[in-house]
Amino acid sequence: MSNPFMRAVPSTRIHPQRMVAGESLTSDLDTLLACVGGTPRRIRRGEFLYRVGASFHALYGIRAGSFKSVLLTEDGREQITGFHMAGEVLGLEGIGAETYAGDAVALEDGEVIEIPFAELDALACRDPALQRELFRMLAGEIHRERSLMLLLGSMRAEERLAAFLINLSQRMAARGFSAHRFMLRMTREEIGSLLGLKLETVSRILSRFQVEGLIEVRNREIGIVAMAALRGVIGRTDLRREREAA
Repeated sequence: MSNPFMRAVPSTRIHPQRMVAGESLTSDLDTLLACVGGTPRRIRRGEFLYRVGASFHALYGIRAGSFKSVLLTEDGREQITGFHMAGEVLGLEGIGAETYAGDAVALEDGEVIEIPFAELDALACRDPALQRELFRMLAGEIHRERSLMLLLGSMRAEERLAAFLINLSQRMAARGFSAHRFMLRMTREEIGSLLGLKLETVSRILSRFQVEGLIEVRNREIGIVAMAALRGVIGRTDLRREREAA
C-alpha cells in the first residue's frame, strides 16, 4: 500500500520516521542477544549509562526504559543528539574508537543488557551474518546523524516537530504500543535541544497543533488525533514557502 505522506514529500526528502534519532523499527537488541549473551543492569532515572571519554568496552541494549544521548557544547551547554527506547542499542558510536563519543542518560528507571564488544567482535569474525548485522547497525547510525542534519538544515520549526511526533508514533507501534497515544519521557526543553528549537517554540507549536485538531496534549501525554493531517504539515509548509517566494 502506498504511503500518502511519501506522496506529499519531494523524493529528495527522507521519510519523517527516519528523521530523528533511533529510527530503527526492528529490534537490534534481539538480533545481538540471539548471537551473544549479556549482563542485565538496572539503571535509575538521571543515571549515566556511560560518559563521554570513558573507555569503550560494550554495547548496551535497552530492555526497558528510555535514554537520551548528549554532547556538551564548548560553552558547557547540553546538546541532545538522540532519544532511544526499548529494543534499541546504545554505544555504536564507540565502535572503531577507544572511547564513547558522548553521554547516555536514563530518562526513566529501566534496564539494559551490557554486551561485551570484544566477545561480540570475535563472534562476528567467525560469523559473516553477524558481521553484516553490525555493519547494518553502524550504517543506520550514520544515516541517523545525516538525517538529523538534513532535518535541522532544511525544515521549519513546525515540520521538525511534526516529524518528531510521527517518528515516536512509528517506533511505539513497532514495539507493540499505541501509535496514537503515548507519554513523552523527555521534557519539551529536551525536545527543543534535539530539534534546534527554543522551549517556547516547542510549546507554541504543540498548542497550535492541538488547536488545529491534529493532536491532544495532556501534560506529557500526546494523543495523535489526525495522523494524515500531521503528516501533511510538511507539505503544507512547502506550499507556504512557494507562496512566499512568488
